[in-house]
Amino acid sequence: MTSLLPYCLLIGMIASLGAVGAADSAEGAEPEGRMLSHDVFFTLKDDSPEARRQLVAGCEKYLTGHPGTVWFAAGVLAEEYQREVNDRDFHVALHIVFKDKAAHDKYQDDPRHKQFIAEFKENWKNVRVFDSWVDASAGPNASQ
Repeated sequence: MTSLLPYCLLIGMIASLGAVGAADSAEGAEPEGRMLSHDVFFTLKDDSPEARRQLVAGCEKYLTGHPGTVWFAAGVLAEEYQREVNDRDFHVALHIVFKDKAAHDKYQDDPRHKQFIAEFKENWKNVRVFDSWVDASAGPNASQ
């Protein structure tokens, strides 16, 4: 099994960057030079390993390759992380970074995104969405 630690570190970095610069931008305005991180956490009614795999496969089928996508990842809860600070109230996580708000908004209306929802929503007990602005210069391709 592949270690999820690099992905956890990247997501933590992206999440922490979302707060940077938020106060200096007008409410509802897109901060210049920032990308939009769209993180979705699914809690499933049927949380069997097969149902989790199917949802991850559905994310990969319907939610990859959209115009303006900078980074995509989907996977299951890292069971081995059980510290007090770990939020474990989900089964599958989806992480997409878009180049800007316009790319995110087009993705939301795309027929493939709507097909994903139609195909998988019956098994969703809870869905939590976290959208945050992230600094492009701090990403994995930032100059060293």
